[in-house]
Amino acid sequence: MADSVSSAVSRREFLYAVAVAAAPVAFLAQVRASLAQSTGSVLLEPTPAVGDDDLAATPHETIGPAFKPNSPLKNNFRESGVTGALLTLSGFVLDKKGKPIKGALLDFWHADADGQYDFSGFRCRGHQFSEADGRYELQTIVPGIYPGRTRHCHIRLQASPGPILTTQLYFPDEPGNSSDFLFRRDLLLKIRDTDHGRLANFNFVLETAG
Repeated sequence: MADSVSSAVSRREFLYAVAVAAAPVAFLAQVRASLAQSTGSVLLEPTPAVGDDDLAATPHETIGPAFKPNSPLKNNFRESGVTGALLTLSGFVLDKKGKPIKGALLDFWHADADGQYDFSGFRCRGHQFSEADGRYELQTIVPGIYPGRTRHCHIRLQASPGPILTTQLYFPDEPGNSSDFLFRRDLLLKIRDTDHGRLANFNFVLETAG
């Protein structure tokens, strides 16, 4: 995982990632060990108890008209010709019991800095798979705004052979959030500004087969 992301994880972000996920002890130990190797100074906190209730699945959103199938395998959208404020989006893919999902498909697409989608190619489009600990990371830019919508990213996820989840992620403190009829507060990114751009976090909870 990119050094810029790992080195920028704050104590608060770390606690958010593990506490909100309410993941099992073994998984939390893996996450803490990974962060400690990267930063050398992670403060370990008491492991949160795993509750009996399932986690709420990430809500569905409309796929919209800009989806394009067969995106390339890539987790870095900062290609030649793509300009804009740097954004690194990362988090975990979990099942409803809070366990990490390995190999979940995450297909991202969003508008460029000018609010335009690429329909002739795959600029700001691509898919990846979650790692063994359920983690994903996307190096990209902050998407632009276009008429009728607030700032957002699209994503389709699937933990095969489970159902496909199509959803959108939103940015805090955007003026358009209050007027966008699709906006949901439970799909807001957690964002922090750093010297390396904006760091965004979101943990997905998927329905799984069986």
